[in-house]
Amino acid sequence: MTTMATKGFLSRDQLKYLVIAAMAIDHVAWGFVATDSLLGQLMHVVGRLTGPTMAYFVAEGYYYTHSVKRYALRLGVFALLSWLAFVYFEHGTLPLVRVDGSLRLIPDFGVLYTLFLGLLAIWLLDKGKCPNGVKMLGIIGLCALSLLGDWPILDVLWCLLFFCNRDDPGKKWSAFCGIAALACVGMLSTGWNQLFQLGIFLVPLLLHFCYNGKGGSKRAFHKWFFYAFYPAHLVLLGVLRWAVFPL
Repeated sequence: MTTMATKGFLSRDQLKYLVIAAMAIDHVAWGFVATDSLLGQLMHVVGRLTGPTMAYFVAEGYYYTHSVKRYALRLGVFALLSWLAFVYFEHGTLPLVRVDGSLRLIPDFGVLYTLFLGLLAIWLLDKGKCPNGVKMLGIIGLCALSLLGDWPILDVLWCLLFFCNRDDPGKKWSAFCGIAALACVGMLSTGWNQLFQLGIFLVPLLLHFCYNGKGGSKRAFHKWFFYAFYPAHLVLLGVLRWAVFPL
């Protein structure tokens, strides 16, 4: 593969911090700001940067990692841990609840779960020792499983297309925008308050023109920050939403 262009001014670490902040803004809006309001729409527009950008970096991570197994294990473990935090933020309870005398599991996972499935999809496509038809069935199955997570199907497909078209910006961004356009048409058909979904189209501008292809600092802190921040901020916002400022 060819070397990625370095015309941008932000490293991978800097971009990750940027989209982490965007994610926090998005979750604050889901918890405390009406979606129909102008402020809610603007905050969710900012939040659309996170899912696609993290899918991009999962594809980059697969390409650069020394061990896909360790990468997948790390992402999978934190996806499982984040399940507790995500369910608490969304529903104000733990994933296992008692309803009418019986226990019920809430299968509502966050974006780390979907990114984990996206990584598995890349791994299957790239290294799977099975016919292409079986690989396609496996990828369809992973997309189906992603319906239980945040950014369902989209982040799995974006992980794949970012990996497959890593060295062809034209194909990469046209495929990205094609998938985004189909998704936006579906979501906008449910009501005008989904206009914020159009913020997805800011992602090509952010990554193509701002990312310089460099990783940034080698300190372990930067590697682990996102994994820890994701469940931690959901727990904090969940406490604020359900315990401190309950509606």
